[in-house]
Order: sequence, then structure tokens, then C-alpha cells
Amino acid sequence: MGAGKSTIGRLLSRELRLGFKDSDREIEERTGADIAWIFDVEGEEGFRRREADIIDELTREKKIVLATGGGAVLKPENRDNLQKRGTVVYLDTPVDLQYQRTRHDKKRPLIQLENPRQKLQALFLERDPLYRAIADLVVPTNEGDPKAVVKQIKAYLGSD
Repeated sequence: MGAGKSTIGRLLSRELRLGFKDSDREIEERTGADIAWIFDVEGEEGFRRREADIIDELTREKKIVLATGGGAVLKPENRDNLQKRGTVVYLDTPVDLQYQRTRHDKKRPLIQLENPRQKLQALFLERDPLYRAIADLVVPTNEGDPKAVVKQIKAYLGSD
């Protein structure tokens, strides 16, 4: 959350001349509801079921850059589909930076709490090992320059 997945994904897709898909946006477009509403009505588990279906579908597409929601790695089937069907880039972002980027965002249901920084820390501790386990490339994003991150990814892919 707040790592820049959508921003960097869009930039990378333009640079590589590939399509861009964002699993959260796909869910919103198909349901006609935003993620926060889906969380309210269906709970996190309902949202995660929808997310797994979308990720299964999108990871079968060719010539795209896919940005997933931050919790996509929680389901083993998502990790498996992402790892087997594409190149996984983990945008490693410190919790303090995530907090700075998301603290005013009311559309992120998991951090609409009294202490969002504490929640971000807990999410990081849970998700970081899962990301690292499936990542082909880990790129730190603490410099805050999306173009520099895209350049690192392109170099890894041999597209630079």
C-alpha cells in the first residue's frame, strides 16, 4: 500500500509498449463499486475471492504489466499464478513512506483506523516475506523517483 504499484506499472507499460492492468481497478469496473464498498458489504474475504478470480484471469493475458493490490500475496493461489505466469517485481517501500503516501487516502479500507501507521507496520510484517518469496526482482522505492524504479526494472528485463 502506497508503494507506487499503479504509478510505476503505468510508466513501465508505456516504456515497454505493453498494456496495463490494475487488478483493483478491474474489480471496481466489473462490479460497479469501489474497493471500500466491497470491503464494507462482503468483508475482506469476499474481496479476496474476487481478487483471486481477477488475478487468475489477468495473469493469463500476454504482453501486459499488471499491478495488484497490496494484499494479493496473501492467497497462495495468487502467489502461484503471479510467480508461474510472469515476472514479479516487489516494490519494497518503508512503512514510514507508505504512511506518508496514504495517510489522507480515505479509499483504503484497511487503514481507516485510529492508528493507521501501526496497521501498515503489521501488514508489512505479514506481507514482506510473501513478496520476497515470489519476487524475481526487489526494487527499493524509498528514493521516491518512479522513473528511476522503472529504469531498474527495464535493466533487469533487458529492455534498457
